[in-house]
Amino acid sequence: MKNLLILAAIVIVCTSCSDDILDITAKDRIADDAVWNDENLIRAYSNSLYNAIPHGFYIHMFSKYTDEAYNSSPTGWGAGTLVSGYTADNITNVGEGDYWGGYLYYWNRGYEYIRKINVFLQKMDETSFEFEDKDKLVGEAKFLRAFIYFNLIERFGGVPIVNQPYDLGEVTFTRNTFDECVAFIEQDLDEAMAVLPEKYLSTDANFGRGTQDACKALRSRVLLYAASPLFNPANDLNKWQKAAEAAEALLNSDYTLYPDYREAFMMPGGSENNELIFTRNFTVTNGHQAPLHNLNRRYGAYGGWWGSNGPSQNLVDDYDMVNGEPPFIYVNGEKTLNPASGYDPDHPWKNRDPRFEATVTHNLTIYHGDTMQMWVASDGKTWGFDSYKQSGDNPRTNYVLKKFMPGDDVVISWQEFYTNPWIYFRLGEIYLNYAEAMFELGDEDVCREYLSKIRERVGMPPIPSNVSGEELRKRLYNERRIELAFESHRYFDVRRWKIAMEVENKPIMGMDVILNINTGDTIYREVQLLERTFEERMYLLPIATDEINKNEGSIEQNPEW
Repeated sequence: MKNLLILAAIVIVCTSCSDDILDITAKDRIADDAVWNDENLIRAYSNSLYNAIPHGFYIHMFSKYTDEAYNSSPTGWGAGTLVSGYTADNITNVGEGDYWGGYLYYWNRGYEYIRKINVFLQKMDETSFEFEDKDKLVGEAKFLRAFIYFNLIERFGGVPIVNQPYDLGEVTFTRNTFDECVAFIEQDLDEAMAVLPEKYLSTDANFGRGTQDACKALRSRVLLYAASPLFNPANDLNKWQKAAEAAEALLNSDYTLYPDYREAFMMPGGSENNELIFTRNFTVTNGHQAPLHNLNRRYGAYGGWWGSNGPSQNLVDDYDMVNGEPPFIYVNGEKTLNPASGYDPDHPWKNRDPRFEATVTHNLTIYHGDTMQMWVASDGKTWGFDSYKQSGDNPRTNYVLKKFMPGDDVVISWQEFYTNPWIYFRLGEIYLNYAEAMFELGDEDVCREYLSKIRERVGMPPIPSNVSGEELRKRLYNERRIELAFESHRYFDVRRWKIAMEVENKPIMGMDVILNINTGDTIYREVQLLERTFEERMYLLPIATDEINKNEGSIEQNPEW
């Protein structure tokens, strides 16, 4: 009973906040000796640190803040909110909450957990209490701190490095440079790898904890970002070389691409999937309800909460045809039909890259034995059950997210908790990281090779050898867009590539499906749903004004905010 009371106190300490995110002092104190000399309580504290890393199974994925999806919510979380309405004064109101925003504005959560980790590391260093895998828990904490810092720098650029706990008001903080933060992350990863096991299989009860391979995967992503145009404006090729070597460290491991792309994302926790490197795991008692957030009204799912993750026509347009040709080409920014593709406007979803059907549900898709009916009659008086006319919980784009959603043998219900893991790192991403780094280093053959490995899984033809230069770059960027759709990459990719001024200023489009009540013919008509505005300053998020004021102005705001 005594230990249970102490554990409850730990939860209070771990979840309390102070007025200053960078200086958190718990108002409730417990006897340190009781916590840091009890293995069970130390493990409980260690386990809680994994909550630092946001996963994507929130109601509102980052997709709504990109051209992947559209949300018709009237309550402020719709697509485009972060490119039309946020300021340094109100940024914490958008994208911060666990339930709604998915922690796009991550400053508060990040520094809250950095302090918890710093407390943990300090206590582990000071205590004389020993147990078998104490060093491993320390390694996991350093891996998590590195991951937190990556989440911060991809959003804000350079941020304050805080490597010890401080009392409220003890110090004020200044921002470190982006490169200094990258070096700090690498140091944490090196120290973590020295004490962590190489890997856990996806069927192992410990899968989802920090490992050497998880550290390598994080390093690959960090160094890819560090080499990218947003953070490497001089295009220092040494940074691209480091990114290539970081990805290469996992290429010769025994990970393999899971053979079924659709199935790879819907398998329950504990399934055998050798593509997975690091995930957020769930159980039947601590699961998620992503299907209830991402499907349509038909299943009593209440939508997708105003169709909150309705795939956009922008995304759909970018799936190749099965012959490997893109359906459209762009001349002076105008979309025109690619005559070599075989695209048929009367059957717009026929013969597309198989990842399209694995990711997107559309009119006449059969899902869970039901035929989706997203049409509206030409007289406007009748419509299909899955149309936006039927319910605001049906996506206005007339597309429904299928990726991550259960197969036909799984019940969709509010009474169900789903256990398919959120994938932070998988081999498919590592292949794409490597392809990009090698392209930037001038090795186009290797770039095509690894893009083609990704495409081969779903039966798509390889990238032709005559595709090179800027055309190959377009293919590289698009392959990442398609392969990693809805995995929380797109928002950051278009920024680190410095293409957001082009991409994020395009309107969000949907597809109206019009049924001629006289002939029974179907007409497909693209419809503009949202005009968007993106400005140069939006490549990085602003830091909340309150945070700058609390540090007496010593934290510098991002440019133009």
